[in-house]
Amino acid sequence: MNTQTDMTQIGRMIDTYALPLAWKVLAALALWTVGGWIVRLIRAGALRAMKARDLDATLSRYVDTSLGVLLKILLVIAILGSLGVETTSFAAILAAAGVAIGIAWSGLLAHFAAGIFLVILRPFRVGDFVSAGGVTGFVRELGLFATTIHTPDNLRVTIGNNKIFADTIVNYSATEFRAVDLRAQVAHGVDPNDAIAKLRARVAAVPNVIAEPAPLVEIFEFNAMGTLLVVRPFAANEHYWQVYFDTNRAIQRTGADAGWPVPEQRTAMRSIA
Repeated sequence: MNTQTDMTQIGRMIDTYALPLAWKVLAALALWTVGGWIVRLIRAGALRAMKARDLDATLSRYVDTSLGVLLKILLVIAILGSLGVETTSFAAILAAAGVAIGIAWSGLLAHFAAGIFLVILRPFRVGDFVSAGGVTGFVRELGLFATTIHTPDNLRVTIGNNKIFADTIVNYSATEFRAVDLRAQVAHGVDPNDAIAKLRARVAAVPNVIAEPAPLVEIFEFNAMGTLLVVRPFAANEHYWQVYFDTNRAIQRTGADAGWPVPEQRTAMRSIA
């Protein structure tokens, strides 16, 4: 008799508590799955709309990231509501927690604020080749709190926006061309004017060296090894490294073809009393 009564009570508890809770959990899982799909659909639609209006890529990605975070927060609130959590009180708790978290995570908020200023002031855009926060490379993403840069040696580097905003930003893509700054050491006995003329002619023939402004070859200084020349061609940003390496080869070949001796350091001879 007691066993039958216990089984009856267990059945009632299952019907009263367990089954409704199980249905709520299943509904929450379904809402998370469907809601996640809807969030992705909305973000994709927003990206297409911004692309159709030819909106700046940097601003588009920033808006997409912000929209994704906002929609995920709304989805979590909806799921908690489906589980029976009072969303109004939850919102109040969330707001109070937000204040506490904001105080504790002031550094994170600083990154967020810096990200907004980077979007507004536009010191660089997605795709630009920059030096920012101590890292040089192509900007791939400007996020809510951090910026992603791909370096020329194929590394993915993420830097906090506040570090970038507080540091010097060099945007190599902001201008059409840049100088390739190199040096050429010629030995004692080599006529500097003749070396300058030969190097100008050879460097001007390097592929992708622009004609205007013309390559600069001048005397930089006189040292113990002879004459140090500055060799400075100009090239478009996308051709910088190709011109850099080819100009070094041009300097070496010019000296070899002209038969310039290898520079050797000379020391002053002391007179013997």
